[in-house]
Amino acid sequence: MREKMHWTSKGSALLLAGALLALPGPLTAPHATATAAGAFGPARTVAGPVEGPDPLDFAVVVDQSASLAEKDLARETEAAALLSQGEISDRSRAAVIGFGSSEKPGQSPVNEVCPLTVADAAGRERLSECVQQLGRRDAARMGPGTDFPAAIRQAVTRLTEARPTTAKAPAVPKVVFLLTDGKLDVADSPEYGTDRDTRQSNGARRLTEELARARAAGVQIWPLGFGSEIDRSALTAMAEGGYRGACSDIPDSVPRMRVVGTSAEIDKALQETFAAARCARIAEGTVGKPPADLTVTIPPIATDGSLTVAKHDPKVRVTYYDPANRKVPVRGEFDGSTFEVSGQDGPVEALRVKDPLPGRWRVHIEAPEGHRDREVAVRAIWQGRLRSDVTLDPASPRAGEKVTVQVRMQTRRGVVITDPRQLAGLTASAEVAGAGFRPFAFRLADDGQAPDRKAGDVRFTGTFTLPAGATGDLELVTRIAAPGITSDRRPVHAQRGPDVPVLTAGLVVDRVTVHPGGTVRGTLDVTNNDSAPHTLRLALQDQTPGAELTVAPTPVTAPAGKSTRIPLTVTLAPGTALGELGGRIAVVDTGDGDTVLDTAFLDVLVVAPPTWWDRWWKAVTGGAVVLLVLAVLAGIRLAARRRRRDLTGVTLELRDDGRSLHSLTVRRGQSEGGTFAFTVDEPYGEAPMLRGVHGTAASTAHVLRRTGSGELLLRPGGGAQVPVRAGEPVGLGDHQLVVRGARTPSPRTRDLPWSRRPRAPRRTGSGTGTDTGPGPGTGTGAGTAAAPGATGATGGSDTYDANF
Repeated sequence: MREKMHWTSKGSALLLAGALLALPGPLTAPHATATAAGAFGPARTVAGPVEGPDPLDFAVVVDQSASLAEKDLARETEAAALLSQGEISDRSRAAVIGFGSSEKPGQSPVNEVCPLTVADAAGRERLSECVQQLGRRDAARMGPGTDFPAAIRQAVTRLTEARPTTAKAPAVPKVVFLLTDGKLDVADSPEYGTDRDTRQSNGARRLTEELARARAAGVQIWPLGFGSEIDRSALTAMAEGGYRGACSDIPDSVPRMRVVGTSAEIDKALQETFAAARCARIAEGTVGKPPADLTVTIPPIATDGSLTVAKHDPKVRVTYYDPANRKVPVRGEFDGSTFEVSGQDGPVEALRVKDPLPGRWRVHIEAPEGHRDREVAVRAIWQGRLRSDVTLDPASPRAGEKVTVQVRMQTRRGVVITDPRQLAGLTASAEVAGAGFRPFAFRLADDGQAPDRKAGDVRFTGTFTLPAGATGDLELVTRIAAPGITSDRRPVHAQRGPDVPVLTAGLVVDRVTVHPGGTVRGTLDVTNNDSAPHTLRLALQDQTPGAELTVAPTPVTAPAGKSTRIPLTVTLAPGTALGELGGRIAVVDTGDGDTVLDTAFLDVLVVAPPTWWDRWWKAVTGGAVVLLVLAVLAGIRLAARRRRRDLTGVTLELRDDGRSLHSLTVRRGQSEGGTFAFTVDEPYGEAPMLRGVHGTAASTAHVLRRTGSGELLLRPGGGAQVPVRAGEPVGLGDHQLVVRGARTPSPRTRDLPWSRRPRAPRRTGSGTGTDTGPGPGTGTGAGTAAAPGATGATGGSDTYDANF
């Protein structure tokens, strides 16, 4: 089995062993579990908020064989580059240990090539150099066996070395990643006994002891086996024999063994193993040969990330672009993010980003001729470190009182997490500690079941009853458990309230949408059971960074022995950024050490103010429609009026003693404004003729006009107008004029009162009629019109009136 050890597989594993350092995020150690998950014990101080990723102490323990290929040495070099360049937390410590067996004098079962080293800038350089010793194994100093007990003992000893701590620093998680392609083999190691069977038996027993020691020290063991002769039961026993604490309630975060079949699978398997162990997440990007654009996506919930580019060739040059397609600096700050590029002259390059812009990042790679034959891969390793925003109701509970706890999450950028899909698989809990009772934990849920008000609103709610023995200060710590997500574990401090509350307060704030510079309204209801008034203060807490808010009124006086309702307002500064506004309002009793009486979340969405078009578009559009309708109606009326007044097609016939002397038809364009001017030419020795005139000659000519109601009026030679009926003669000097082809006058004219109707000659049927003046004429039988110069036509009775 020793001769079959496949170092290509282990070389591949070493390459990814360096990637372990690239993953941020906390892993629960025994003491950290007691703090966050609620193990009983005295009240204690919990670590305050830490902005950067949590550190991790880990050892990569590699099973070495007697032979190495040149390509394995190259893979080890790349692994060293990952060790030195990929780490995000500069507070982590790492060790690299090779192991085999000790079978003769001068040999050691372990080869500690990299002692436990802080992975800061200088430490990464040291790791990059020392890890190369794995590829220079001296067979004279290490036997070819597989001494698991010695390897685990060496790793546990190094990981339990004291690190500088403070009273507020939580315990740092400890992990051993064991890469092996074999099984326990100490048959030729004299230290385990005098014969092969005894040595193997003693080796198994000692392995059990070393695993128990690891478990007691809080060291997890994650075996990764590869090859054809894996002892699966042994690897499972090692995973289950170490510390079984987990970084979350997700089953995959509990240590377990994993077996892969080929070297090609090791890279992916090792990354997934580490991600499960540390509750981190890895986003796989694209692969390509230079020149090319590679992409990888960072989710909105990520707060710390690293874009790791496996270049293989230091000649490859990399340029990074954020999701807004902007080139980011190699170091420094840009648009709220902090950047640092390292490893530009090595085979692996990494861009560390604090508070990255979420979305698809573009990585552009270039290389000179002769250096473009190897594929380059990019991946994003990220952690979402969230800030918890906690409210207690009531804020100062009494002993035996039921308390509701509500928690929501936001990133360091102040973005409130509102999409439940970003927190898939998340579990939340809280621990309460204080004087007079043992700490206890309870569950928080976002399932819509009481006390949670609505499922999926990303508000985790739970309840607890304050023990009757509580005597004073209280401390509540929330814990979020999910792959790739951690919370800041900030304690929320409160005090046990008096048995009979002196003051009770209730805050209600409107959930509204406002514009920058707008106002949010709410109410404060206060009941003061004391004999003296109390002065209260309204305070803003956990505001979104950069938000400028003012709350009024403050201070507030609560009159003695009364219940009072007080309107309150929260005013936004004119320059308030758009988006969801986080934070809360607290009402505190200034006369009782600023005791918090109640709190309320600010559920405010800030949107851009409406433009003038948003305000007036309906009125403008409506007005335009009305004007258009009026214009159309006016046009229709004008066109109708013009049609009624038009004289085109009307024929004027000149008569004398019943004989037709001449006729003239009005052509299109001759009737201007409903009038037609004409004159009677009487050439010497010829019959009179009608002729249309215009211009100055029209002032003395005869004028035929049609009114808007369709009436015809004739003004002979500048005289008074007289009405004209179609087909009936009217006097025109020494002649008569008959108009034909004219429409009947409008009925409205006929309907005028008699006193307002113009008079016309009246025909009678009794022979010769006589014009008797303005009054109506009468007669029967045949006769003639008694108009001057006119001869009445015979016929039946006919009476008509015409209006001027």
